[in-house]
Amino acid sequence: MTENNNPQEDMTWGSSDYTDNPEKRKTDTFADELSETELSGAETEAADSFKTELSAEEKLKLELAELKDKYIRLYADFENFRRRTAKERLELLGTANADLMKTILPIVDDFERATQSFDATTEVQPLKEGVALIHNKLYKTLEAKGLKAMKTVGLPFDAELHESIAQYPAPSEELKGKVVDEVEKGYFLNDKVIRYAKVVVGA
Repeated sequence: MTENNNPQEDMTWGSSDYTDNPEKRKTDTFADELSETELSGAETEAADSFKTELSAEEKLKLELAELKDKYIRLYADFENFRRRTAKERLELLGTANADLMKTILPIVDDFERATQSFDATTEVQPLKEGVALIHNKLYKTLEAKGLKAMKTVGLPFDAELHESIAQYPAPSEELKGKVVDEVEKGYFLNDKVIRYAKVVVGA
């Protein structure tokens, strides 16, 4: 009999066929490499995602640092502006006083000359006229700076302008509740009260 029906030989051949079949081995190797490639791609994608998250966080940190820097600079500029404004205001007040003093100095000179003339003359009338001229010059100078005297006598009492220091029986019915006498003159400076008038009010 020439046929070989030994099953063990068939199994041996099958094993040998698998081992010696290069196509079979190539297919299995490709499958293993594919699995590793897919895994590597997933890891790369995860890493890229992590890097993206880190980049977004770093970007927010940079924006926060920039905003903080802008805030600090703005605060510093405001402080410098406030100090500069306060300094300029003080300088302005000092300059305003200096300007007023310069306008009054000639009047002070007139008073000094008038005082010297008191000892050189015995006539009263020229002295009175000289003092009246100096007084008028002083008032005109102050008026040019915005000073204005109040008119009070005969006007109704106004607590916003007047300070009542006494009440006196009104000489007539029309003067009741009105100013009948002025003890101390009141003044405006550019339409703002700088001194209240002290007055006597008719009762």
